[in-house]
Amino acid sequence: MSLAVQIEQKLSDAFAPQHIEVQCESHLHNVPAGAEMHFRVVLVSDAFEGLRKVHRHQRVYAALAEEMAGPVHALALHLYTPEEWRGQAPDSPQCLGGGKK
Repeated sequence: MSLAVQIEQKLSDAFAPQHIEVQCESHLHNVPAGAEMHFRVVLVSDAFEGLRKVHRHQRVYAALAEEMAGPVHALALHLYTPEEWRGQAPDSPQCLGGGKK
């Protein structure tokens, strides 16, 4: 199972999302070919209702504690309640480090 699928499964179990996208963006960074280290997550869930942005992020980090302690280097998180969701999240910024300039 790919790490992206594993992340999606854990987040689905933890947040019962109305919408979820998990994309590996490692190929956009200066990492070895085939690496799974950088991810973009779009998650829409009622579980975020009444939570500030930092608390939403903390809940996702807690759900992915094992991955964050191991293979995951970076998460671009776009977390919404169903009322906030407009059908699209911003793209991740381009990597400018490590020879990608």
